[in-house]
Amino acid sequence: MDSADILDSYALLAHFGDEEGGAEAARVLRAAQSGKTKLYLSVINFGEVYYSIYRERGREKAEEAKFMTEQLPIVIVAADKDLTLDAARLKGTHSVAYGDCFAAALGIRHRAKVMTGDPEFKKFGDVVAVEWIR
Repeated sequence: MDSADILDSYALLAHFGDEEGGAEAARVLRAAQSGKTKLYLSVINFGEVYYSIYRERGREKAEEAKFMTEQLPIVIVAADKDLTLDAARLKGTHSVAYGDCFAAALGIRHRAKVMTGDPEFKKFGDVVAVEWIR
């Protein structure tokens, strides 16, 4: 395995919505399928994907995306006490959405880059590595 990557909800939403950045997300999913990288997703960001699709396209599409995500080569990481406190510390020092802090905290924990196109991640500066998808 060459590397590890963290998926922000932005990356999966781009993938499922065939939006800008979706091709990059598909590329990294293929790399994970072939064993070239390991993908992590916080359960908090998993919830963001679900509620975003639910709100925009309804429960059936949200359930489809949930099922498809669970079939992908992604390790969904529970928000245990340590991860939650790491995310809370990031939230306490950066004006960024709390969900984004979970993706950033995972990136720091795994020394991995966060795949996102969310400009909010610029506010983290050099605290977490980011691979920008567009």
